[in-house]
Parts: sequence; structure tokens; C-alpha cells
Amino acid sequence: MLWDPAFFGVKPQTVIKGGQIAYAQMGDANASIPTPQPVMPRPMFGALGRAAAHGSYNFVSATAIEDGLPERLGLEKQFTPITSTRGVTKADMRENGAMPHVHVDPDSFAVTIDGEPVEPAPAAELPMAQRYFLF
Repeated sequence: MLWDPAFFGVKPQTVIKGGQIAYAQMGDANASIPTPQPVMPRPMFGALGRAAAHGSYNFVSATAIEDGLPERLGLEKQFTPITSTRGVTKADMRENGAMPHVHVDPDSFAVTIDGEPVEPAPAAELPMAQRYFLF
């Protein structure tokens, strides 16, 4: 994905899959000026026809591939076996290994995290919210 820095994390400028542009920000195709509004993500050649199938994979078990699942389904997408996933846990996730116990009292709506009371404050600002999607 390619991003305009002002919209990083919210609205990609271009989505490239398998070397082809699948989606891009584009204005009205019937406009007579180069910068028409609204500019929205629209499908490009990489999202149409057989191109979409060649830019993605189906992840399935090796047993499913050996059993002939790709042939039975008749899909054009490539099937790729997944391996070594039985022992993967949340602790294996980088920057996301915490598993605190969160409890919300159904009567008082008091929130505790690992037994410690939390006083949630209302948000003063909502980053990456509706204002990024006006156009």
C-alpha cells in the first residue's frame, strides 16, 4: 500500500497486489477537470477479472491440498499450505502479548483491569475518525 502521509493508517492512496494496482484514489471518471470530487478508492485493473485471483492466496492445511481440495473447488487462486500453527499463542505476537483480565460490573459499569479500578475518561479527540472520510 502507498499512503499519503496525511491519511496514513486510514485511507491508502494506492493498493498494489501481485505487482498490479488493485485500488487507487480516483475522482469522477466523467469529470472534465483533473481534480474532481469526491475522490474515493475505486477498483483498478488489478482488482478485475482474473487479476484478483493471481494477487492472493488461499491458506489451507497441507492435508486439504493432498486431498485434492484445489481441484475440487476449481479456483484460480493459488493454494498454500500452512504449517506450525498449533503452538502459536497470543504470547507469540510481537507488541501484543498482554492478556489482562478486564471486568465490567453489569450493575455499576465499573471497569477493572487485573483487579485495579479504571476510571475511563471521555475522549477529547478521536484520531482517524469520520473527518478523514468526508471525501
